[in-house]
Amino acid sequence: MGDFFGTIMFPFKWLVSVIMVGFHDGLSFMGMPAANGWTWTLSIIGLVLVIRAALIPVFVKQIKAQRGMQLLQPDLKKLQTKYKGKTDQLSRQAMAQEQMALYKKHGTNPFSACLPMLIQMPFFFALFQVLSGISTAKNAGEGIGALSHEQVIEFDQSSIFGAPLSASLLHGGAPGSEVAVWTLSIIMILAMTASQFITQKQIMAKNMSEEALASPFMRQQKMMLYILPLVFGIGGINFPIGVLIYWTTTNLWTMGQQFFVIRRMPTPGSPAARALEERRAAKGLPPLLGGKKKDDDDAEAAAAAAAAEIRAQRVQPQRKNRKKK
Repeated sequence: MGDFFGTIMFPFKWLVSVIMVGFHDGLSFMGMPAANGWTWTLSIIGLVLVIRAALIPVFVKQIKAQRGMQLLQPDLKKLQTKYKGKTDQLSRQAMAQEQMALYKKHGTNPFSACLPMLIQMPFFFALFQVLSGISTAKNAGEGIGALSHEQVIEFDQSSIFGAPLSASLLHGGAPGSEVAVWTLSIIMILAMTASQFITQKQIMAKNMSEEALASPFMRQQKMMLYILPLVFGIGGINFPIGVLIYWTTTNLWTMGQQFFVIRRMPTPGSPAARALEERRAAKGLPPLLGGKKKDDDDAEAAAAAAAAEIRAQRVQPQRKNRKKK
């Protein structure tokens, strides 16, 4: 099993290490010391920038999918009301089919919000394997991924604020650096979990309509609000400082990205959308999310809902069969 996992992770480890080495060599060429901890720290941050920039198209799809999930909440609520109290298998199947049709219509699904994180996870695990294997590779006289043996030694000897980048809270560095490792690890774990929490919180507080806030989907969001920071906080005690730098940086990127989207492209009907319209009104600009277009959209949505309800009422062959019985 370990060999199979290692085979799957090999290309990710190689890609992660190639990007890090590329940034490291570039920074060294500009005059930064090759064995300096800040050179390697900036290389890890460069890795984050490359991965997150590559994920921007995925993030755009995520935003559209999240909006779709929020906008379909009224339809989901009607669907749940329609099948309320019906526990037979045919009703459950019919409800599941109609629910999937709603997801398809809005181009979304309940797992869309997790897509960027799922794509990032192989790179995260690859970086974890690279950094946690530094000491072993150094002692074995080997390189790791695209890092040569000399670069492995440089990384193993590098530190920031007296804390080695390859050390973790549970596995401190050389004697004398334990306090620095513990202090820096705790600070970065707190920063990592706080940024994760703030990102989720600002979505719920500013970028959800009243219908979405009152929906069952909101319960999932509330669970994610507390579970994700807790998971990363607990896991962070075993992360090397280099990995903590990566994850804190990517969380800060996500937080800034969400802030920009919520401020400039909010979900219709959300507090952020109303704030945007107020800012535009104060500047004498026409509304973006309201007005005639919104009324037309509402009318079209109401007509579509009415048509769907009529179709649902017409297609009921089961009742005829029951009467025959």
